[in-house]
Amino acid sequence: MADKTASSLRLYNTLTKKEEVFEPINKGKVTMYTCGPTVYGRPHIGNYASFLMADLLRRWLEVLGYTVRYVKNITDVGHLLHDSDQGDDKVQKQAEREKLHPLEIARRYEQEFLDDEQALNMLPLATEFRPRASEYVKPMLALVKKLLANGHAYETNDGIYFSVESFPAYGALSGNTLENLSAGARIEVKEEKRHPADFALWKKCVGGNGAHILRWSYETGEVSKTEGEDPSSGFPGWHIECSAMSSSLLGEQIDIHTGGEDNIFPHHECEIAQSEASSGKKPFVRTWVHRRRIQMGEEKMSKSLGNVLSLPDVIHEGFSPLDLRYYFLSVHYRTNLKFTVKGLEDARKARRKIIEWMKEGEDKVGQVGKESKEGEKGKESADNMIEPWKEKFFAAMNNDLNTPSALGIIFDLMTWSRNQSQWSAGAVSALKELAEQIRHTFGCFEPEQMDVSARVLELLTKRKEARKAKDYHLSDQLREAIHKEGYEVRDSGDEQELKKL
Repeated sequence: MADKTASSLRLYNTLTKKEEVFEPINKGKVTMYTCGPTVYGRPHIGNYASFLMADLLRRWLEVLGYTVRYVKNITDVGHLLHDSDQGDDKVQKQAEREKLHPLEIARRYEQEFLDDEQALNMLPLATEFRPRASEYVKPMLALVKKLLANGHAYETNDGIYFSVESFPAYGALSGNTLENLSAGARIEVKEEKRHPADFALWKKCVGGNGAHILRWSYETGEVSKTEGEDPSSGFPGWHIECSAMSSSLLGEQIDIHTGGEDNIFPHHECEIAQSEASSGKKPFVRTWVHRRRIQMGEEKMSKSLGNVLSLPDVIHEGFSPLDLRYYFLSVHYRTNLKFTVKGLEDARKARRKIIEWMKEGEDKVGQVGKESKEGEKGKESADNMIEPWKEKFFAAMNNDLNTPSALGIIFDLMTWSRNQSQWSAGAVSALKELAEQIRHTFGCFEPEQMDVSARVLELLTKRKEARKAKDYHLSDQLREAIHKEGYEVRDSGDEQELKKL
């Protein structure tokens, strides 16, 4: 892509509360981190909204010509219930319910997450860029010990805590103040904590944590074999994990950090504090990008509220995972989406229309290629025909990933292109290139392979025979039967074309 196109990308930065021109630390290269799933159950579709937003951003950066070094972690230890410093580990709690080892639970639900990612056509990551928290305990402990040494952390009987009062910028991301956090403390503060907002960097295996199965030696970072209470072993706090993994793989300062808006506080606020306090470098992240919630009715989609749908639920209702991808990406990431089946149905129809248009464009390439060179005379150049549409599409995407506007431009382009009677080979080539950029950006317009059942094939054969016999009443009945099987049949002369609904 042209440099002028890349340099015009603007993103809303949660930290500064405004849109800014995106400029990476190193020209042409982007470091990007996404908080991945806590693998104690299959993620619900609301969880995937933020992951899809991150995938969209990664894809768009690639269209702009950037090389993206992208990391998305797996949280398999240390994430306690209600995102607090007390209570049960989410993974271990599920392991107790299913009477399995925590790592068995973690690996099972990690695989389900990876399967869902593939079904949603998220770009793959190399293994080293999908770190598991349980495999980065040594870097975590190195950070904890550094924070202790420089006075930003302190030790208590049950763990090691970060002192928020030692970091004046604490609260800048979320807008919280230490005074408000202190006044609004929802639980009784342990006497050993210096401030209600101080958060755990390391939890010792004592008291209620004495039953924690996944534990490591504080001195060595090696897996500990001890059982019961043992203050020399413990496990990391949730927040320290992402700081350790991002710094290990991307460096102490990164370009973009993404997540759902639920991550802003306390998780991302704590990440900033411990990362900048340990490295002394600011900012830890140049641009923070957060996806707003997906709602079911008036409530956010949440496992704790019991109002969740999984990707298999969506598939069971007859939708493609890519219909869901389109649905989530069709709404701007800073807008709350109220999920409805009607919205998903509309997304399916819209997505299919774009796929069909792209197929028409591919057919046009072949058609124009067969035309004589004389047909080029008098036709507009490729630049004059397609460049304005490309500029409008790029402008929309560069405007803080304005996908609703970008999709509107695509539909306008579809109408315009179908009304053009003459095409030069150059113009068709330019249109095909733009279609490929659109396809890569949204990741849901790839032609789908239809696995047509024997039942539908039988109905198609009978309908062809009915049309040949001019039995149009029976033909219409068979068309309706095919429709009930989830397909639309279109007639073109003596041929029938099948489209999945």
